[in-house]
Amino acid sequence: MGVIDDYIAGFDEPTRSRLNEVYQALREEIPEGAELISYSIPTFDLKNKHLIHFAGYKNHVGLYPTPHGMTAFDTELSGYKKGKGSVQFPHDQALPVELIRKLARHRRQEILSAGSQ
Repeated sequence: MGVIDDYIAGFDEPTRSRLNEVYQALREEIPEGAELISYSIPTFDLKNKHLIHFAGYKNHVGLYPTPHGMTAFDTELSGYKKGKGSVQFPHDQALPVELIRKLARHRRQEILSAGSQ
């Protein structure tokens, strides 16, 4: 088990299942990403930069694609509680896995593009 698996294992249902869904989607979208715990939550890094974080809470799963990742999806995220660089996906709603994948792909491309300039 890795550090992210250990983090997820510490949660009860339904949080654990939802975190596993997010984790699986991110692993598929960022296969070359380094997996670590940063700010006490699961994080994917790429080229030594934080690409995206996620976390579990009693009533929601938090996703932290940074402010850059948020602005590109303002319309699609409009139905969720948001902060400057975060969004909450409540447990009483379906998890928007495809939107999470799109956010991850966008952030991945931002980091890869920045490295080629």
